[in-house]
Amino acid sequence: TQTQSKTPAWLAYLGAWITGLIFLAVEKQDQELRWHAAQSLTTFGVISILWPILWLIFTAIFWVLGAILSTIIGLGITALWIWLMYTAYQGKRFRVPIAADIAEKYVINWFK
Repeated sequence: TQTQSKTPAWLAYLGAWITGLIFLAVEKQDQELRWHAAQSLTTFGVISILWPILWLIFTAIFWVLGAILSTIIGLGITALWIWLMYTAYQGKRFRVPIAADIAEKYVINWFK
């Protein structure tokens, strides 16, 4: 039988991909926490790889406009991070497009 851990699912998002990785490696019983941890690892892992590359491209090519665009995207990432913590706190699942599918199909199975 599945047991519910005492760890709140929103903590899987608190440290972005790092806490997602930690909770996937440590938690084996709570499937809800594992789902949020897998989505956190997938979403913020990809963002942490792509963001510096996109920032360099935007600022190198578009200068001031690129810096403004980078700031707007950065605020969007921050808003997504807060939203994911909020919905997990409420006990809901917000599926990040593409990332949630990858998390369910691949990432959760890496840490069984």
